[in-house]
Amino acid sequence: MDFSNRNVQSQTAAPSAQAPVAESPINHKRSRPDSGKWGRIGVFALVLAVVVLLVAVISVTAFGNGKTEDQYVDTTKLQAVFLNTGQVYFGNIKTLNSKYFVVTNIYYLQTSGGSTAAGSSSSSANTSVSLVKLGCELHEPYDQMVINSSQVTFWENLQDNGQVAKAVATFQKQNPNGQKCADQSTSSSATSNSVQSAGSNSTTPATKP
Repeated sequence: MDFSNRNVQSQTAAPSAQAPVAESPINHKRSRPDSGKWGRIGVFALVLAVVVLLVAVISVTAFGNGKTEDQYVDTTKLQAVFLNTGQVYFGNIKTLNSKYFVVTNIYYLQTSGGSTAAGSSSSSANTSVSLVKLGCELHEPYDQMVINSSQVTFWENLQDNGQVAKAVATFQKQNPNGQKCADQSTSSSATSNSVQSAGSNSTTPATKP
């Protein structure tokens, strides 16, 4: 009998029993992609946070540098506050928020002109403009005004070399102790010369409050 074939078969069959042992390293390799997935998610979240931060910084820089409206008030200058009624007041803005403005040291423009024979107003070329200090009106208000923010169209800081600022400086120089209501007519005429030339170009109606 030939026993050589039996030995060959037994030798080739033996390794098959050890095949399952080789599966364990493969199982360990399959678990590694999970940790890589969470790592990629973390990197993505970090990049997203950086992008959001950059967008916020750019927005603040582009739109107002983070300033609120009241921070634009130059306390060393006069301000002009224009109302949606067409009236404009000059003075110093002391408080400004979403509800109201508080203005002090208030002046306003008053126009006066001759009449034609028919009784109509004369042309704007003959209209004089005077700067009036608030306080000596019939109701004698204090030199402070609280204006509803919804009534304000816009406001602006005034330069010192403007006609209004010069007229105010002249008035304050002539009245170092403040305005006296008995001298209202005198003070008005004294300041009107400083803003006389503004009358022909003025398009903003000005009436007494």
